Amino acid sequence: MSLGYALRRIVEEYPLARLDPPAGHPLAAVIRKGAPDELRRALAGIDGPFLVKGSPGRGTRWAAVPWLAAFDPAITTSATRGYYLVYLFPAHRERVHLSLAQGTVAAIREHGPHAGDYLRASGDALRERLGDFADRLPVRAIALGSAGALPEGYEGAHILGLSYDLADLGDERRLIADLAAGVAAYRALRARGGLAVG
Repeated sequence: MSLGYALRRIVEEYPLARLDPPAGHPLAAVIRKGAPDELRRALAGIDGPFLVKGSPGRGTRWAAVPWLAAFDPAITTSATRGYYLVYLFPAHRERVHLSLAQGTVAAIREHGPHAGDYLRASGDALRERLGDFADRLPVRAIALGSAGALPEGYEGAHILGLSYDLADLGDERRLIADLAAGVAAYRALRARGGLAVG
């Protein structure tokens, strides 16, 4: 397997996989183990250490938006808080987004129905701090095609990144170079004050 192959499998197989329970499903195993293993391998040649996790959902329910994330343990070990690099798989399954993102659940808990507004305003300020990455990570907004607090929170939490069509996932060299740019932005954000704005 390769990172691109793992990402492509999730994009292509997720809509049909959701018709069956996730327990014991081969694609759930790819998201939890196979894809994280490939992302770990890709990151090993770039920088580290990272904690890598993939989530197809919880318990007996598939996620509306599955994800594959890399966390710097000095910043966060969870997608709920802090900031991290994440591949997000939209509900319409036409694309994959590589996103430098803010933790969503903590913002929802703290700001309730205004979490999206808070995350978008914070993202605007953080993008300014990372202006030197605008050419390498030009996507400023993402659409995930799902309603609900988490998918909408993920959209609002996006700081900057890239989007890939299926055809793009065959270029492993490009995926690794883009991942390296994402890691560089992640490290730069930490060096420039993290999520502190104002």
